[in-house]
Amino acid sequence: MSDVETVRGKHLVIHFEGRRCIHARNCVLTRPDVFVPNVEGEWIHPDAASVEAVIALAHACPSGAIRYERLDGGADEAAPVVNTVRVRENGPLAVHAEIVIDGEPTRLRATLCRCGASQHKPFCDGSHTQAGFAATGEPPSVQSQPLAQRGGALTITPAPDGPLLLSGNVEIVSGTGRTIDRTSKCALCRCGQSSNKPYCDGTHRKVGFKST
Repeated sequence: MSDVETVRGKHLVIHFEGRRCIHARNCVLTRPDVFVPNVEGEWIHPDAASVEAVIALAHACPSGAIRYERLDGGADEAAPVVNTVRVRENGPLAVHAEIVIDGEPTRLRATLCRCGASQHKPFCDGSHTQAGFAATGEPPSVQSQPLAQRGGALTITPAPDGPLLLSGNVEIVSGTGRTIDRTSKCALCRCGQSSNKPYCDGTHRKVGFKST
């Protein structure tokens, strides 16, 4: 059975992918008339707000659980000018880019597990909360040079029982928006136990991390 709820309105279609949701709650706090919390039955109402307001909600969803299709002839969501990976405090890596992950449809937003406990790796499923995962969203900056190109496809390869291997232009950003690093290739920890988070330091081998 599909885990995607699809609701058609007059001017756009909303797709909600439950298994990608990390309960950031931007949607239900910003427009509880569109995404109605704690109700039985229908809870998504695309026509309760303007097209622009609903689109803004989708763009604010860090996991990409909310997607939309416009029916009014307007432009769909475009890839960002600057690819970013945001390090969330005690939580996942929030990626905004033209994301290419083997076996997955190309997407523009995703939250990737860095605690090691998700049951839907490489995606976050909120397990970091129950696991008591603690990791700063404000790691120190490293010396880096501005990238000649800041957008384009970002390929993310989850190494078997190892880190997330990133290839493509990307800026790694702290939770407060500070640039940590600018790079075109790096390995990010997803076992949750690196001493150099968000980067991999090889600890996954010592702790016997399993990605499946």
